[in-house]
Amino acid sequence: MKIAVNTRLLVKDKLEGIGWFTYENLKRITRQQPEHQFYFIFDRGYSPEFIFSENVSPLFTGPQARHPVLYYLWFEHALPRIIKRIKPDVFLSPDGYLSLSVKDVPSVNVFHDLNFEHYPDDLPWFERKYYQHYFPKYAHHATRIATVSEFSKRDIIRQYGIAEDKIDVVYNGANEDFAPIPQKKIENTRSQYSDGKPYFFFIGALHPRKNLVRLFDAYDAFRENSDTDIKLVVAGEKKWWTASIRKAYEQMKHKDEVFFPGRLNAGELHKVLASALALTYVSYFEGFGIPIVEAFRCRVPVITSNVTSMPEVAGDAALLTDPFDIDSIADAMRQVAYSEELRKELTDRGALRMQEFTWQKSSERLWRTIEKATQNQ
Repeated sequence: MKIAVNTRLLVKDKLEGIGWFTYENLKRITRQQPEHQFYFIFDRGYSPEFIFSENVSPLFTGPQARHPVLYYLWFEHALPRIIKRIKPDVFLSPDGYLSLSVKDVPSVNVFHDLNFEHYPDDLPWFERKYYQHYFPKYAHHATRIATVSEFSKRDIIRQYGIAEDKIDVVYNGANEDFAPIPQKKIENTRSQYSDGKPYFFFIGALHPRKNLVRLFDAYDAFRENSDTDIKLVVAGEKKWWTASIRKAYEQMKHKDEVFFPGRLNAGELHKVLASALALTYVSYFEGFGIPIVEAFRCRVPVITSNVTSMPEVAGDAALLTDPFDIDSIADAMRQVAYSEELRKELTDRGALRMQEFTWQKSSERLWRTIEKATQNQ
């Protein structure tokens, strides 16, 4: 079987949530299915580290699809030309986009979430208009859809009227190198990133839906009513750093206690997460939430939100808060900060919960979805 894959988000040193999903699943699928031929289609120069095995053939076609106009040119013009040349048995797109111009090849599309349908103002106007116009079409055009949580599956059914039996849940995993680290390494990491003090940790794109405005306010509330020197470390690129996020930060009473290390590579992220007092991941919309599972793997307590997919992923292994209620977030911080017993209880539960979410399980589920797509024809 010949399988064409959209790999435009495999960019060296710039993998984020969807990029990691693509990387971890394709690495396993290509190696575990040596009898099949995979064609990885990139929109820019690619790194050899992404050519996982001998049955992977890398292909390049521009332009770089990083803007709605360029999305259209790449998916509706450049990609179909390559698909026509390859003549694959199936096309896999791990990032939600498809080519409506490719009509005679079965397709598997991975939808991670529909946040743009619920919070359109969080995105630039042109981006959200593109998503709202094309993603319903992609959903109906796909032979099969994979998505990363039961929450997202139900959301796709409600929003786009897709039949339930067309959608498979393919949960994310987490970086398997993430694990607890020795106390000495924790102390060294805290010395480097938080003036040697314990800290709450956030990781992710600094995007409005990550709820940084309320996280900043909650941290202020926590510090105002607590005799503590616990810091807040916020890691990620400021690509979506809006005026409201900047204003909330600048108005903080304890902004000098907030540290921004920027984007961290996987090795540094592991150290900084494993050295945290707790993960504070209080987004108001997520399709999954990989950092929750990464924290479980590091035996770090998790504070997360009680909405969208996060309770599904966290189960009973995290403190769930109302992401729209600053006091709720601040109270969870206080509970974790002052109760060693609670921290141990959460990490013990997390060690069990993390076993539900592995990249091996994810790749096996995604491969079954690919097989279903070809069997439907």
